[in-house]
Amino acid sequence: MPVNLSVKNVPDALADKLRSRAQRNHRSLQRELMSILEHATRDTVAPSIDATGPDAGRITIEKLAERARALFPKGSPSSVQVIRQQRDGRFGVEWARSGRHPSK
Repeated sequence: MPVNLSVKNVPDALADKLRSRAQRNHRSLQRELMSILEHATRDTVAPSIDATGPDAGRITIEKLAERARALFPKGSPSSVQVIRQQRDGRFGVEWARSGRHPSK
């Protein structure tokens, strides 16, 4: 069941900024506040406790490669394979075999 939340004593300047932001994003104030809350509570990778300075929260290329290997233990398809699959799905196998674009 949804919960109603209330924020009291919001300074006028902050309320004006929120209204302007909502207008820029073509949203109601309520929807803009919901979007801010969703963004603020989104699952993210937490920086390590001792991480400080400009690199806080960043990971090394080695850690990134480790994560990629965990996500794709058999490797990922080559970009050529992905493009071919997209092309074949759009124009059909006949076009892929003939090598001619369907509009020609």
